[in-house]
Amino acid sequence: MALVDEAREVRERAYAPYSNFKVGAAVRGQSGAIYRGCNVENVAYPEGTCAEAGAIAAMIAAGETELIEVAVIADSPEPVPPCGGCRQKLAEFGRSHTPVLLATVSGKTLATTVGELLPGRFEVAHMAGTE
Repeated sequence: MALVDEAREVRERAYAPYSNFKVGAAVRGQSGAIYRGCNVENVAYPEGTCAEAGAIAAMIAAGETELIEVAVIADSPEPVPPCGGCRQKLAEFGRSHTPVLLATVSGKTLATTVGELLPGRFEVAHMAGTE
């Protein structure tokens, strides 16, 4: 099953009773295993979880720390990019060249990379020399 199909399937499990905007994400770890996540809303809006964050958390829980491919899908007219926080999370566990496929349920796609989504990302190297 393609990574975007995994994201499409898990999107159906999203908990989005307030916005009705369901998002699914799937990441492939360095081992080749696929980890999925969906958005989980909360009545206290800032306390929700994004699909990308859920997929990354599943990957980390399985013992992997590097993602090599990402797919995100939502029901929108155009592919929806990850929020700023998720871009930083993707950058934490991916590389600049890590492919990211953004898709809509109607079939539109946009291929990009972690580096294109977050140029000038904050990295551990920026903390060198701090004590």
